[in-house]
Amino acid sequence: MSLPAETTSTAVASLASGSREPVGQLIHRSDEAGPASRSESFYGWRVVAAAFTVAVFGWGTGFYGPPVYLEIVRQSRGWPIALVSGAVTLHFLVGLAIIPNLPAIYRRFGLPLVTFAAGIVMAGGVVGWALAQTPWQLYGAALLTGTGWSALGAVTVNAIVAPWFVAKRPLALGVAFNGGSVGGVIFSPLWIVLIGRLGFFSATLVVGTAMVATLGALAAVILGRTPESSHQAPDGEPPHNSPSLATAVSARESRAAAHVLSRDRAFLTLCVGITLALFAQTGLVAELISVLTPTLGTQGAGLAAGLSGVAAVVGRLIVGWRASGKSDWRVIASLSLVAQAAGCGLLVLAEGTSASLLILGVVLFGFGVGNAISVPPVIANLEFPSREAARVVALIIGISQGAYAIAPALFGLLRQVCSDRIMFLAAATIQLAAIIAYLFGRGTRSINNLPGSFTPLRRPHL
Repeated sequence: MSLPAETTSTAVASLASGSREPVGQLIHRSDEAGPASRSESFYGWRVVAAAFTVAVFGWGTGFYGPPVYLEIVRQSRGWPIALVSGAVTLHFLVGLAIIPNLPAIYRRFGLPLVTFAAGIVMAGGVVGWALAQTPWQLYGAALLTGTGWSALGAVTVNAIVAPWFVAKRPLALGVAFNGGSVGGVIFSPLWIVLIGRLGFFSATLVVGTAMVATLGALAAVILGRTPESSHQAPDGEPPHNSPSLATAVSARESRAAAHVLSRDRAFLTLCVGITLALFAQTGLVAELISVLTPTLGTQGAGLAAGLSGVAAVVGRLIVGWRASGKSDWRVIASLSLVAQAAGCGLLVLAEGTSASLLILGVVLFGFGVGNAISVPPVIANLEFPSREAARVVALIIGISQGAYAIAPALFGLLRQVCSDRIMFLAAATIQLAAIIAYLFGRGTRSINNLPGSFTPLRRPHL
């Protein structure tokens, strides 16, 4: 007996996110939806798969790629580490101007076109890193890759998935964001292998071509579809049982909401938490290949970085297995940061000479990498109504990226002026501060697994 496509996709997605609900119950629950729901499979899970793929390429080239670019350029050009780290900082700094405006850009040009264009710009930028012969050319390439990364990161993943899910949005986002961790698993060692065999320029052509072709196909076939155009409702529920999608928000309402959020403790602590967490994480990831290479070699460093990506997937699956919409996701974010801080401690103890401690520290650090970027959007979707959630996600991602953009340059300067140990200690300190921020925001809202239906306990002002 074959199972309906919707039943299969729902069960697979639930397992991929770590759901503890037995498969039999998932199948039984899907069967109860009736013949109408089985007659046409719910397209939302295909959209999640598309978002997963976008995240693989986005993180693989825009987040896990820069550490490799940094070390290859430093070795081949002989430029100071601080100069090349500055290019990585510019790469992330571009998002400060682009990310907060992405919702408006999507409305103007459409999500499929913007995503495809971002892939082209990213591919061109990565080629630019390989061809750069002068610092100004390197920084020009960083502008391109930063632009592409801004439109292939967390805001885009959220924008792709959110229209298709309401009650199941945390589950769907968890599955989609796993693509970022898988991007680290694949691309960290893949970049090293391709560059070693083909050279930097040819490697960028191979990856860039594959990315543009894949994103073009997704934009043409999947990303342009909406629940309305597919005559479906969010979560695959019958239309009359589904919460309505958020309506358009006027400019005056948007400004008023931004003013309220600027005094909202839930928003502020979430924003500070993700900013500090990603500041420490981005600074370390940008320097990771360079730190590991003297002890592990170039290929060993790439494999270790890939192992960090594997740990990120495992960490994300553990969260999916243990957590639900009723869980305290701020505590989950804090526990992930505890793992990262402990990993930094092991990297300090390694003193750049103990391969086993370096690898163990990287793995422990990696357990929190996936959750650092995926958990805050889930918190936003649980603590804020659907009308505000998309704006909140864009704001916290944009603000955090504008702040953590300087992390690669700062961490590179710490390495050059002080030592690797000081850099690791600084990262651990920042992670502990992020934990305090997350926990300080607990209890400001009631949390449930149906975004858009929360009841504020209070709206404290600072």
